[in-house]
Amino acid sequence: MTTLQDRPGSALLVIDVQNGVVADSHNRDEVVENIRILVERARSGGTAVVWVQHADDGLIPGSSDWQIVSELQRDDAEALVEKHFGDAFEDTNLESILALERVGRLVVVGAQTDACIRSTLHGAFTRGYDVTLVGDAHTTEDRSRWGAPRPEQVIAHTNMYWNYHEASGREAATVQCADVQFP
Repeated sequence: MTTLQDRPGSALLVIDVQNGVVADSHNRDEVVENIRILVERARSGGTAVVWVQHADDGLIPGSSDWQIVSELQRDDAEALVEKHFGDAFEDTNLESILALERVGRLVVVGAQTDACIRSTLHGAFTRGYDVTLVGDAHTTEDRSRWGAPRPEQVIAHTNMYWNYHEASGREAATVQCADVQFP
């Protein structure tokens, strides 16, 4: 029930599943496999798949670290958004891509849970999108040496609070990969 007018479509938003981002992430292989399953399910159901790739001083475009992991293959016809901030909407063409596709509902997967995933969840929600987080298809690395909770706690907390996130005219939810429905 998005607040965006005439936007009945859905899109799978694959955020920063890049070699240099997920190399040391919690349950990396399981998360990447769940994302692969969701990409195939979205494609077979005719749902748009939008890829987001972060670029900065540590993720230089064209470098091995910047590349999307080898287990996932982007179709050339699928949109690719390059971003430089946590929120995939910030200073990118993501909104115009979603508007062209008449997307009002996003299914979000990828990395890092405590950075780009959270920023994009909130960025999408405040812009009027319904936003579903796939609880077993996002991950982060261990930042506990800097005082953060362990990755499994970060993921569990994000899943919990997103499931109960509310605002007028929009829906937020957390579901598991097996329960994702693409219209």
